[in-house]
Amino acid sequence: MILLVDLCYKKDSLSGYEFVHPIANILKRIEAPHGIVHYTGLHGDLLESAEKIILCGTALKDNAYCEQIGQFSWLKSYEKPVLGICAGMQIIGLAFGGEIVSQPTIGLEKIEIIRETPLLGEPRQIEGYHLHNFGVTMPDGFDLVAGVQQRAEAFSHCQRSIYGIIFHPEVRNRWIVERFANL
Repeated sequence: MILLVDLCYKKDSLSGYEFVHPIANILKRIEAPHGIVHYTGLHGDLLESAEKIILCGTALKDNAYCEQIGQFSWLKSYEKPVLGICAGMQIIGLAFGGEIVSQPTIGLEKIEIIRETPLLGEPRQIEGYHLHNFGVTMPDGFDLVAGVQQRAEAFSHCQRSIYGIIFHPEVRNRWIVERFANL
C-alpha cells in the first residue's frame, strides 16, 4: 500500500481535494493500493504497513506542518521509498537539516533535470506546475536532481529512495507519481 500523507492545516480541509485527492486518483487509475492519513494521525503501525509514502503538497499560505516537524523524525531512519511533493519536499529538507527559504512561484515553469534518477529519468528539460511560496535548502546527504543549488526543483537522498520535488506532478506530470508507484 502507498500511504498518502495529507499535510493540510487540518484533517478533511478543502485543500485536500486540490493536493491529496488528485494523487489518490492517479494511483486509483493505475490500480495501486493506497490510503490517506492526515499527518496528525500518522503513527508507527501505519508507517510499518506502508510500502511507500507520499508526503503531499498543500495550499500556498498553509505551513502549519513546519511547526510540527518533530512528527516527521521517522524520516531519518525510514528505509522504504518516500516522495515529498512541494510541502512534502520542505518536510524532507527540514527533517534532514535544510532550511525553508522564500521561493514564491506560481504557474508552469521549465525544470532542468541535471541528474538521472529512477524517479525522474535521464537529464532533460520538462515543464512543471508550481504553486508555492517557499522552497528548501539542500539538506546534507542529498543530491541535487533538478534546478540549481540555490533553487532546488528536485533532490534525492544519496543512499535511500527518498525524493523531493517542489512542483506538482498531479497537475502536469502524472507519470512521476506512476513511476514512484512502480519503483
